[in-house]
Amino acid sequence: MTTDSALLPDIVDNLPEMLALRHRIHAHPELAYEEFATSDLVTEKLRAWGYAIHRGLGGTGVVATLTKGHGSKAIGVRADMDALPIHETTGLSYASTVGGKMHACGHDGHTATLLAAARHLAHQSDFDGTVHLIFQPAEEGQAGARKMIEDGLFEKFPCDAVFAYHNMPGFPAGKFGFLAGNFMASSDTVIITVKGRGGHGSAPHMSIDAVVVASYIVIALQSIVSRNVDPRQMAVISVGAIHAGNAPNVIADTAEMRLTVRAYSPEVRAQLRERITALVQAQAQTLGASAEIDYQWRYPALQNDPAMTAFARQVAIDHFGEASLIPDMEPLTGSEDFSFMLEEKPGCYFTIGNGDGEGGCMVHNPGYDFNDAILPIGASYWVRLVERFLA
Repeated sequence: MTTDSALLPDIVDNLPEMLALRHRIHAHPELAYEEFATSDLVTEKLRAWGYAIHRGLGGTGVVATLTKGHGSKAIGVRADMDALPIHETTGLSYASTVGGKMHACGHDGHTATLLAAARHLAHQSDFDGTVHLIFQPAEEGQAGARKMIEDGLFEKFPCDAVFAYHNMPGFPAGKFGFLAGNFMASSDTVIITVKGRGGHGSAPHMSIDAVVVASYIVIALQSIVSRNVDPRQMAVISVGAIHAGNAPNVIADTAEMRLTVRAYSPEVRAQLRERITALVQAQAQTLGASAEIDYQWRYPALQNDPAMTAFARQVAIDHFGEASLIPDMEPLTGSEDFSFMLEEKPGCYFTIGNGDGEGGCMVHNPGYDFNDAILPIGASYWVRLVERFLA
């Protein structure tokens, strides 16, 4: 854990209010593009602190702008706001009050962290330039970052660099993880519909069994990573779901398969698409069936700018010490739509450890909760980063 001396006193003094705000957001989760109450709350706080507010980018997005001095530089800092369609089982006093929805990824904490920093930046900080605080909807699979960009985010709010963070269970609480270049994987979804010919289970010779065809495809897909992709590259093909048939004595005429496909390299990403498409069609045809493929090109790999990553890392070292870093940070195979922003602007996406003790659990889990102890660490860091960038 980072020492208390690294935390800004003003942020510590206002921590009870920020934690209450985080718990309020947690208790009232909203899914992608439905963050109406959350964006109202964010707007109310920021407007009271003197920020110029713009709403509507990405539907429910909020951009808050504050300028001090006469400097021409501008920095963007992003927090995501959406929750997940998961039923919470934590039993916390501030647990979700909405059935089937919860903040299972910590976006409530990301939002509260940036709000805590925003308050300090407005009332206590001295900098020379402009800060744009970007409160983004729909990170969870719905590409809210891309939607905000399409709606003119960087035309309306030019940024010289952009930054964001994610809490990370499994790493010591409050430790920072930085990595230049490849940091998170691309993420694509593939939906395959195998079409055979149904029949009675007692006469399989008169049918084309879609379940058997799908099974052969699952096995064949494993050869792509092991035999087509350069072993020095990262690639993942996982079949997460197969749906077919309803009765034990009926041969299914169709089977639906759902895949997630991931890579770091754009070239490998394209290669996976080409090989999956060709292999599925060929395998289905070999067994007398056909296949329809819905290949959904979703999030690109997240690439951190080397210079901005070195800058962000140095800010952490200067204010929190070398011991505050996660040593030997490695790329993650998860995905993140901040990658769209990093395709447009130089910047850095990093992690802050959420805790590695027993009883903790990973994100996207009904028992997960954001660790409140890292909120003042993240908020103090955001202030230091903005002040340094706009010095």
